[in-house]
Amino acid sequence: MSQKNFEVNGVPLGSIRNRNEERVAKLMPAVLAEYLDYHPTYLDVQDIYALTLNNLPPRYKQSGSIVIRESVSDAEIQRELRLAVARVEKAPTGKGED
Repeated sequence: MSQKNFEVNGVPLGSIRNRNEERVAKLMPAVLAEYLDYHPTYLDVQDIYALTLNNLPPRYKQSGSIVIRESVSDAEIQRELRLAVARVEKAPTGKGED
């Protein structure tokens, strides 16, 4: 994933990340493996990832951040992944839904 190096008043912002990005990516393969008859395309995988992230509260961090606890559980992420898989499987990119 390529990062742009945005700056504001000379302060680089490219290292600020949504912690859920990595968590969704780590949990996604196991959830996709539950769907034996569904073989998502390249774009389907990206859509599932984006939909899941859009439905979770953002958890931004910057270098040096200390994470005391995660506000979103793995179970919640897995639930959102399953909902996204169902939506994309029903209407893959280029076949109907926005």
